[in-house]
Amino acid sequence: MPKFPDFHFRPGNHLRLRLSSNYFTANPDYLVLLALSALVGAITGLVVSMFEMAIHFMADYRIHYFDDWGLPLWLSALLVIMAGAVVAALGFWLTARIAPETSGSGIPHVEGALDGLHDIRWWRVLPVKFVAGVCAISSGMVLGREGPSVQIGGAVGRMCAEGAKRFQFAPHVLTAAGAAAGLAAAFNAPLAGILFIVEEMRPQFRYNFTSFKCITLATLMATIVMRYFQGQEAVMDIPTFQVPPLASLWLFVVLGIVFGIVGIYFNRWILKATAMFKGYHQNRLLRVTCTGALFGGVFALLQLYVPNIAGSGIALITDFVREPMAWAVMVLLFALRMLTTLGCFASGAPGGIFAPMLALGTLLGLAYGSIAAGLFPDLVAEPGVYAVAGMGALFAATVRAPVTGIVLVVEMTDNYQLILPLLATCLGATFIAQALGGRPLYSALLQQSLESKKSAEAAETGVKPGA
Repeated sequence: MPKFPDFHFRPGNHLRLRLSSNYFTANPDYLVLLALSALVGAITGLVVSMFEMAIHFMADYRIHYFDDWGLPLWLSALLVIMAGAVVAALGFWLTARIAPETSGSGIPHVEGALDGLHDIRWWRVLPVKFVAGVCAISSGMVLGREGPSVQIGGAVGRMCAEGAKRFQFAPHVLTAAGAAAGLAAAFNAPLAGILFIVEEMRPQFRYNFTSFKCITLATLMATIVMRYFQGQEAVMDIPTFQVPPLASLWLFVVLGIVFGIVGIYFNRWILKATAMFKGYHQNRLLRVTCTGALFGGVFALLQLYVPNIAGSGIALITDFVREPMAWAVMVLLFALRMLTTLGCFASGAPGGIFAPMLALGTLLGLAYGSIAAGLFPDLVAEPGVYAVAGMGALFAATVRAPVTGIVLVVEMTDNYQLILPLLATCLGATFIAQALGGRPLYSALLQQSLESKKSAEAAETGVKPGA
């Protein structure tokens, strides 16, 4: 058993340490870091708010730009589809040409920076992730803005750290603070932003009281700024559900087991699909751009005629929780959105997977709740409760951050009274995923990216990896 000498205190020493002015920090100038963290949070909240507004503006502008032209419906639809292909292609081109590290959600890139594996070129990441993310997400692809918001926040933190080079850990602390602020601003979920860094990025995050206060202050400022522009309402406008009876908790445990198994295969399929796309385009600019044009055109078409299969899925969550369909229809839609989510995210588009993943959890959880309501009517009064539990369960099983998943869902839905069933579902999903050998999604993506980079460097030098 390893020993932890820092945990041993002589009688009375711990109290004296707590009363010391240096208890919360080992750096006497830590107030500078706190001030910079507040600045990082405010800037991140502003940029993430602008990011969301730009996505909505671009999507609406592209879809309705041709309405007043007096064109036939088929020609107007064709132009909308072509516009989707063009903007998506632009997003893919900017990513591949200027800042390849902005592909995907960007969270593995932030984790690698916190671990010292690479640096964040914020002067490239910030503009490219913003513009390319707006282009790709607004095209109708099944992507979320939350992962990009985390990378944008991390880049803001690294930018502000340039002015604090004399502080040894400023780049690390401010990058983590910016990442937490980005998630908090994207979801209007400050507690989830803090927990995401502490729980999901625990292998990379250097925890102490100073760094914890920095990320807390950054999320506070980011949330204040975001709410100033976007309002204080929860991200999802869904009903407030009653607390389910204690006798029904075993149904939530079973749901967690289901999502634990689904989460394992979801992660494996993501990794395989990502490797397949990288093997296809091999970072060749023309192939990457053509891939973006193809995906943009296809999903612009789906957005017009089958909107439930396109887009991030936030609107789908609200609609289905309020007016559920037959469970068979929701299972079919879950399967279709699973395929579209895998394809869009693995393509390397500069977009995230948080919102699409929450939509998948909603569909499968709601279908499960509808079946359970038919089998156990005395235990299930509102199937929508299982949709809320499903959101957190899939997040917990894939990201392997159950507490973050619980807090994230209750903050997004304003259903704080469902913490107990969420605990049963999310912990069950996490235990099953871990017991069956599943790997956390973002850590696995980071490892895959590093291995791919080593293989590419070895191919250029003619030396076999590991030689």
